[in-house]
Amino acid sequence: MPVYMDRHEAKSATAREVADAHQKDLELQDKYKTKILTYWFDEERSTAFCLIDSPDEESIHRLHDEAHGSVPNEIIEVDPMTVDAFLGRIKDPVPTQGDTAIDSAFRIIMFTDLKDSTAMTTRFGDTKAMHLLRIHNRLTRGSLRENNGREVKHTGDGFMISFASVSDSIDCAIDIQNAFTSYNQEHPDESMHLRIGLSAGEPVEEDGDLFGSTVQLAARICNHADPDKILADQVVCNLCEPKNYSFIDLGEITPKGFDQAVRLYEVKWNEP
Repeated sequence: MPVYMDRHEAKSATAREVADAHQKDLELQDKYKTKILTYWFDEERSTAFCLIDSPDEESIHRLHDEAHGSVPNEIIEVDPMTVDAFLGRIKDPVPTQGDTAIDSAFRIIMFTDLKDSTAMTTRFGDTKAMHLLRIHNRLTRGSLRENNGREVKHTGDGFMISFASVSDSIDCAIDIQNAFTSYNQEHPDESMHLRIGLSAGEPVEEDGDLFGSTVQLAARICNHADPDKILADQVVCNLCEPKNYSFIDLGEITPKGFDQAVRLYEVKWNEP
């Protein structure tokens, strides 16, 4: 069957609403002898795109009309190999084993913070301090690339990172701490120590940045962590495959700016 890409004007739609519409399409695809391969949502332009294996355009119209009433503004036949080369995939990504299926709005947010970064300038001088910060950046970015993290922003002495997979976020946090542990063992006179905080939810995205309570909570959790520690909220802990990770229940805290208490967990990463 031919493969089509359709375009929807999704004005005022959220990523959650588009993901829900995609799910409704999947539930009805067999009825119309179609196969929904994947979709993309351009939130900035309020435009959604679907990639569909279908016998004809009419079947796509009828599918969308019954599923959610959002009729495509345009449908074009495409070459799957061209789409794959240009967009990087032609099928929905498969969630990592142990992860809950999540839509495009759900994210795990990580904040990292380098202990005593300001004091490094006093101790080592400007040139040496900048050299150490570059090493810090290289080690952190290497770990996030290996674990599918997206760098949202660099804070000077830390990072804000977004993940679609819970296991990727924890693996990345552990890899970061292991990378700095190895560096510190080889350079004990210029050791660097990070604190890491993780929170999960649905942040608001604007101009490539992320905002909202999930982001604020991850930052507060990071601030609460001791150096060389990884702390996570209840949601992150609940979504993990228990056999793959070990957590220590640290009890509840009420972060600054939050009305309700939050239960925190320490990720055990440096035990034999």
